[in-house]
Amino acid sequence: MTQPRPGVMPGLEPPTAPAAEQSTAGGGAAGAERSDAGPPGTERPAAGLPAPGGRLDPSTRADPSRPPARDVSAALGGAALQLQLDAFLARYEDALVAFRRDLHMHPELGYAEYRTTKQIAERLEEAGLSPRILPRGTGLICDVGPEDGPTVALRADIDALPLQDEKEGVPYRSTVPGVAHACGHDVHTAMVLGAGLFLAQQARAGLLPGRVRLLFQPAEETPGGALDVMAAGGIVGVDRAFALHCDPRTEVGQLGLRSGPITAACDKVYVKVTGPGGHTARPHLTADLVYALAKIVTELPSALSRRVDPRSSLSLVWGRVSAGSVANAIPDDGIAEGTVRCLDDQAWHRAPEMMKALLQSVAAAYDVEASLEYVRGVPPTVNEAASVQMFRDAAAQVLGEEAAVPTPQSLGGEDFGWYLESIPGALARLGVRTPGSSDEYDLHRGDFDVDESCIAVGVRVLTATALTALWDGGRPAEAETSVEGAALA
Repeated sequence: MTQPRPGVMPGLEPPTAPAAEQSTAGGGAAGAERSDAGPPGTERPAAGLPAPGGRLDPSTRADPSRPPARDVSAALGGAALQLQLDAFLARYEDALVAFRRDLHMHPELGYAEYRTTKQIAERLEEAGLSPRILPRGTGLICDVGPEDGPTVALRADIDALPLQDEKEGVPYRSTVPGVAHACGHDVHTAMVLGAGLFLAQQARAGLLPGRVRLLFQPAEETPGGALDVMAAGGIVGVDRAFALHCDPRTEVGQLGLRSGPITAACDKVYVKVTGPGGHTARPHLTADLVYALAKIVTELPSALSRRVDPRSSLSLVWGRVSAGSVANAIPDDGIAEGTVRCLDDQAWHRAPEMMKALLQSVAAAYDVEASLEYVRGVPPTVNEAASVQMFRDAAAQVLGEEAAVPTPQSLGGEDFGWYLESIPGALARLGVRTPGSSDEYDLHRGDFDVDESCIAVGVRVLTATALTALWDGGRPAEAETSVEGAALA
């Protein structure tokens, strides 16, 4: 066995010689040709992951009486783990695709994901695991592996969007009017489920040096589901958290990485301005409310951006402005609504008080009253450099050295940021676009779809990243919270 590079778990280093024959049955490359799975329920399900209503192969159940081995590094040769993943995906990939299609056909909005939660829980239970459904009845938490040692979380979001599915010619089109998985959450769920089932096999063999916590989170789009997971103790004892998000701009087999902010905070603001009103012929005898509102709308964005480091990308953009009903009367109230987006956590926390102070200053200059309602959305998702490096090392081992690619910052919101305010971790972008395809699918569009071979890629990446993090000991010491060169800016 060659010595792994820093940050690479024993067992993910490249083999130095052809692998010996493995005792694991069902070998084969995950990328091998697969017949079209068709709509859920038409395939012959793979053992261990039945179609809805099916049963697990009893041979895949956990044996709770078997103690885990503690000296496991020698058992995880790089070639051995690669072949184990190949064999697992040769056996399970079609069923994972079918599972994704079933979710795609039956999408559920945030906090209504009862069927989705039930489907996930059944598959985990059939594998001998013990999922715990969250108090609201949707979403669940499931631990894999021994409690002693570090704990790593893998997160999937399970809710859909209030959009009409506009895809044509696919058998898995949404059957729910006005609701669709147009952001890839069905894919995220299938990938974390697949990684969890593989890691459960590793745990049964005594090959996990710690615990992996699967977080199937409701209501990411609402948002708020991440806070429910946290309130239920979902990240208690967790040392690091990882997540993948579909990226239709990136090809299958590539992983978009970035250290530091990768998505933005997104809050909503409501400003109401009031005054005595009056005739437009005599603005000097009253407060010219429309003029004052215009000053607030134009001056607040620029003033706010001057109060913070420009690198924070703090942005206030108005989406609705309304005042008055006739041309010759100064109204007595007006409103402005917009969003605040930010890539920096400190600036995000300061934004409400800064905006309130600036608003009062401008309003006072024009003798009107102004009130601010500031509605928190999600914090920025700020990737820890060491966790990004774990993603990068794992991807290099299971996908190839060229798999990790730079990904830009986004001003979109993602509530995975709530977890990363409390524990280190990283969000990566998984390529879901067919290589060489000219199709342009974007997130939050009714025609959004993926190349389903991305599911096997995601299982590989999540599995290898979790194992890498466990072997690196989970949470770093305070002096080791960054990895030189980890950023892929």
